[in-house]
Amino acid sequence: MTTPEIPLDHAVLNSRVAALQWPGLLAHWDELDEAQLNWIATMVGWEEIERRRRGLERRLRHAHLGRFKMLADFDWTWPERCDQTAVAEMMKLDFIKESTNLLLVGNNGVGKSTIAQNIAHQAVLQGHSALFINAAQMLGDLAGRDSDSALHRRLKHYARPDVLVIDEVGYLSYANRHADLLFEIVNRRYELKPTIVTTNKPFSDWGEVFPNAACVVSIVDRLVHHSQVLLIEGESYRMHEAKQRADKQKRTRAAKKKTKPITPRGIDS
Repeated sequence: MTTPEIPLDHAVLNSRVAALQWPGLLAHWDELDEAQLNWIATMVGWEEIERRRRGLERRLRHAHLGRFKMLADFDWTWPERCDQTAVAEMMKLDFIKESTNLLLVGNNGVGKSTIAQNIAHQAVLQGHSALFINAAQMLGDLAGRDSDSALHRRLKHYARPDVLVIDEVGYLSYANRHADLLFEIVNRRYELKPTIVTTNKPFSDWGEVFPNAACVVSIVDRLVHHSQVLLIEGESYRMHEAKQRADKQKRTRAAKKKTKPITPRGIDS
């Protein structure tokens, strides 16, 4: 028994062609017969697939995610405190539609950046634009602009992505100029687009990150308002992995030493 063919919906196909911006084809639409429309439907499908592929490659390239461990390989037993259910909810990306900031707080090496990279990667896969940037790199980039027009363009660059990840806020101290620039980015995105921040300091200590900056309270206020805060507690997993590698190397050297043949000395050949 053969499966009946689904009739071609001309109106839907016309909308798909319009979305691809093929005006010449649309101008002659009424001249096309059923066989031609079926062939056009095939070509439209090819073009849509190729554009999605190229779009994904472009978004991944612009996101600057770098290499990272997928959450499927994340050791959830290592952190003393990390709400895996909350992370799974973040991966559903509802926070993008709701313009909710995600604030990941914890000591060095507990997985904040890895989780943020996975969330940004998921956003890119689902068609959103994203940018992952180290806080020092972003603020240095902005502070180094030598004209108002150049600074304005870079501010737009960081305000534009659907998801902006500012990584490692709190590892360095910054001048008032940097605090003002961070406020400008946060303020431009406030209640419009979500910002993900990873930090090793509680927000009550951000005055140490931006000493004497009057806008620190305003930065924290805009980030925390409409936000989800994920607290991660535990020892550094990087140190854990380094110790494991050192122990493995030590065992390997010991095993080689045991199996190395001993050549008797003082025996004439």
